[in-house]
Amino acid sequence: MTIRRTRHAPGRVDAPTAEPVEPPALVGRRRIAELTGSWRTALRIARRESRRARRRTALVLAMIALPVAALAFLAASYDMAALTPQERVDRRLGVADAELRWIADNPVGQDERGEGWFTRDDTYLPPAKATAAQLTALLGPGSRVTEVRTYITLTLRGPHRDEEVTGRALDLDDPLARALVRFRAGRAPQQPGEVAVSPAALRRLDLHLGRAVAVADGSRAYTVVGVVEFPDDLGPLVALHPGAAPPTGPETDSVWLADIPGAVDAALVSRLNDRGVVVTPRPPTQPDRSWLGSINLGDTNDLSTGVLIAGLGLLEVVLLVGPAFAVGVRRRRRDLALVAVAGGDAAQLRRVVLADGVVLGVLGAAAGLLVGVLAAFAGRPLVEQYVFGARFGGYRCWPAALVLLGGVAVLAGVLAALAPAWSAARQDVSAGLTGRRTAPVSQARWLALGLGLVTGGAGLAAFGAARTSPAVILTGLILGELGLVCCTPTLIGALARLGRVLPLAPRIALRDASRNRAAAAPAICAVMAAVASSVALGAYLASDGERDARAYQAALPVGHVRVDPIESTRQPTLTQVAAAAREQLGTGAVAPLHTLGCGPASTGYCEVTPVLPVEQACPWQPRDGLPESDRRQARADPRCRIRETDYFGGYVQTGVDDGTALPLLTGADPATTAAAAGVLRAGGVVVTDPRYLHGGLVTVRVNEVEAGPDRPAGVRDLPGYALPRAVGPPRLLLSGTAARELGLSWSPAGWVIGTTSAPDEDHRKRFAAALRSFGTVSLSVEYGGAPRDVSPLLLLLAAAAGVITVGAAGIATALAAAEGRAEMTTLAAVGAAPALRRLLAICQAGVIAGLGSVLGIVAGLGTAAIVLFSVNRQYADDWPFADPYPILVPWPALGVLVLVPVVAMLGAGLFTRARLPIERQMD
Repeated sequence: MTIRRTRHAPGRVDAPTAEPVEPPALVGRRRIAELTGSWRTALRIARRESRRARRRTALVLAMIALPVAALAFLAASYDMAALTPQERVDRRLGVADAELRWIADNPVGQDERGEGWFTRDDTYLPPAKATAAQLTALLGPGSRVTEVRTYITLTLRGPHRDEEVTGRALDLDDPLARALVRFRAGRAPQQPGEVAVSPAALRRLDLHLGRAVAVADGSRAYTVVGVVEFPDDLGPLVALHPGAAPPTGPETDSVWLADIPGAVDAALVSRLNDRGVVVTPRPPTQPDRSWLGSINLGDTNDLSTGVLIAGLGLLEVVLLVGPAFAVGVRRRRRDLALVAVAGGDAAQLRRVVLADGVVLGVLGAAAGLLVGVLAAFAGRPLVEQYVFGARFGGYRCWPAALVLLGGVAVLAGVLAALAPAWSAARQDVSAGLTGRRTAPVSQARWLALGLGLVTGGAGLAAFGAARTSPAVILTGLILGELGLVCCTPTLIGALARLGRVLPLAPRIALRDASRNRAAAAPAICAVMAAVASSVALGAYLASDGERDARAYQAALPVGHVRVDPIESTRQPTLTQVAAAAREQLGTGAVAPLHTLGCGPASTGYCEVTPVLPVEQACPWQPRDGLPESDRRQARADPRCRIRETDYFGGYVQTGVDDGTALPLLTGADPATTAAAAGVLRAGGVVVTDPRYLHGGLVTVRVNEVEAGPDRPAGVRDLPGYALPRAVGPPRLLLSGTAARELGLSWSPAGWVIGTTSAPDEDHRKRFAAALRSFGTVSLSVEYGGAPRDVSPLLLLLAAAAGVITVGAAGIATALAAAEGRAEMTTLAAVGAAPALRRLLAICQAGVIAGLGSVLGIVAGLGTAAIVLFSVNRQYADDWPFADPYPILVPWPALGVLVLVPVVAMLGAGLFTRARLPIERQMD
C-alpha cells in the first residue's frame, strides 16, 4: 500500500488539526444506546438461562407468583364488593325515584343524599304512624308509594331448635318493592299467612315450597310460597306480607319507596323536610370510578401502616427467593468469568444477574395476577355467600392495585438478585474460569452496620410504642430485621468454627452453610423474620388477653344466669321460672329482682346512690385535662386508688331485696348472707363496698333527674351492712322499709338463677323456649372471664411461621444438595455409607430452620418486651390507674415453633434419597 504525503512549501508549518468535539447530547445518546444494548443482551441471556434451569425457574416463579396471586385475589374481590354510588342507589331504591323516611313530627334538615338529618329546633317530636295516603298527598297527584320494613325479629321453629331470623315486610307484587329482590322460585306472598324465604333460611329451617313454618310461641304459622334473594343480605331472611307485620309505631327502619311523575327537586325536598320527612333522591347517572378503583388516601396512618406491612411481606419474599439466585450465580461462575474476559466490566456483570430478577419477576407477576384475578372471578359466588354476605357489583379488578402488585413483584425479583449480582461483579475471574472456590470474607463493616440497625430499630420501636404509633413500631421492626440480616453471615462464620468438634454430617452442614453464605444467610433470615413477627405479635396478644382478663369484672358469680323480661305486658311468674330452671338447667335456686323507681306522685327518674364519707372520698374527680400536679397527688393518695376500668364502668347498681337474691347476686357465704339478711329485715341497706359504711350507717342520696332544678336531693343515713367479700360490680340493696322511707317505689326487673356451671347454648335455648308461652325473655350468663381467647390466633400465627420455616429449610436444603453433588460423589468414592447423604440433608435443614427459629424467637421476644415496656412507661403516670401490660411468653406459639425445625429435619430426611451419586469421569 502506498501512502502519499502532501508537499508543502519550504518554511511552511502545518496547523494542528482540531479534534472533532461531539455535542453533549450525542454523548448522552451514546450512553443511553450503550445501556439499552447492554440491558437487551442481559435480558436475552436471562431468558435463555431461565429455559436452561427450568427447576430453579419454576421455584422462583412459584415463590413470587403465589403471594401476588393471593393479593390479586383480595384486591379484585374487594373492588367488586365496594359498590359504586350508582350501584348503591340501585340496590337501595330499585326502580323507585326516591326513598322517604318519616323521622319526626317537626321540621328537619338533611344532607344532599339524605344520609344525615337533624331537627331545625332543639326539640324532637316523634311522628305518628304514617300512611300511604298521607305521603301521596304530600308528593302530589300521580305519585305512588309502598312501605318497606327492613328489620323485624322473628323466632321460628327449626328442625332441631328455635331459630332467630330477620323479617322484612314488603309487598312483592308491587313493582317498586319487587325490584329489591331476586326471585329464585315460587311467587310473591299475597296474603298475611304466606311468606317468601331466602335460600339461607330455606336451608337453616329445612323448608321447601308449600311447607308451613310456625312461630316459636305457636301463635301463628306461615306457608312458604316463594324463594327470594335480597342482594344486600344473603343471610336467613323472611319476606312477610305487609299485613303480617306486627302493628307497631313508626320505626327508623321503616321506609317508603316513591314513584314520582316529576323530578325530585329542591322545592319538593324542602316541602317534605318541613313535615319531618327525610328524602333520599336518585342522583343523576355518574360515570364509573376511575382506574384507581376504591383507593382512599384519607387516613395517612392506616396507609403508612399498610405500606410497612407490605414492606415486611416484600422482605420475606426477597429473603426466600435470594438463595435460588445465589445458587444460580455459583453455577454460572464460568459463564460470568467469560463475560469478564471478553471485556465486560463490573456493571455489565451486575446487569446480567439483575436481568434474571427482572425476567423472573415479570413472569411471576404476570402469572400471579392472571391466576388471582381468574380465581376472584370464579370464586365470586362463594366469597359473596360466606365472606361478605352480600352480592357484589360489576366484574372489575382494580387496575391500580394490580399494576402496583406487578411492580412490587418485579421489585422483589430485582432485590433478591441484588446481593448475588454484587458478589458476581467482585468474583475472581481466574477462580471462576478454573472452578475453584474462593474463601468467603466477612467484612466488619456489615457487622457494625447490622448492630447499628438493630440498636436503632429497637429504639425506634420503643419510641413508637410510647407514642402509640403502629407505623413507627413497624419501621423499627423492619430496621431491626434488616440489621439481623446484615449480622447473619458473620454469625454463620462463627458457628462454622465450632463445627470442628462435631461429627462428620453436622460438620459438613456447617461448613457448607459458611461457604455458601450467599444462599444460606437469606434462608436463615427468612425463617428468622417469620418467626420473629409471629412471636412478637403472639406475645403482645397474650399480654393484652391477660390484661383484659385481670381487668374483667364479673356481673354475677360464675355460672349464674340473669333472666330479663323483654315484653312489659307478658311476664312469667317466679313459680314458672323456677319450674323451667329445674327442668332445663337442673337447679331450683331462683330469686326475683326488683328495680327502684320514684314514688307514685313523681313522673321523673330517680338516681339512688350511696355517698362516701368525707374521710373516704377522693378530693379529685377523674376528668380530662387534669393538671400533672393533681394527678401526681391523686396517685399518692390512698383514697384515690381508682382504676381506669372503674372510672369508665364503675357505677353502683341498686335494687330492693329481702336477702333472697343477695347470695345469688354476690356469692356471699351462708354466715354473711344471714347477717346481711338480718339488717335488711330490720329496715336497713347492704353495700358491697366497705368504704360506704361509717359508724354502722350508710348515707343514701336520692336525686330526681327530671324534677325542677330548685328541688333538692334527698339524703338520709340508714342502718347498713357491708359485705366483706362480694362478686360483681358495686351494689346497694335496700330493704322495702328503707325504700319507703326514702319515698321510692319498686317493680319486678327479672330473676337470677344460681347454677354450679354455666349452661351451654342448647340448655339456654331450651330454657327460653320453656318460658316463651309465658313471655319472651333474654338471658345473661356469667362465664367468669373475658370471652376473648387468643390461643387459636396464636396457633394460627405459629402455623404460618412454621410453613415459611419448613419452606425455607426445604428450599435451602434442595439447593445445597444440588450444589454439593460433586462432594457427594467424592464421599461415595472414598467409601462413605449411603445413609450419610440423608443425614447430611437432615443436618442442613436443621442448620437453616434451627438457627433461624432461635434468632426469630429471641428477636420476637425482645421486640415484644421493648414495646410492652414502653407502653407501660407511657401509662405509668396516668390517673386513674391503668393496668400494665404483663410481659408474657406465648407458650402455645413457642411450642409449635420449637417443633417446626424437627418437622423440617424429618421432612428433609424423608424426601432425600440415601443412595450416593456415582459419576464416571472420562479422560
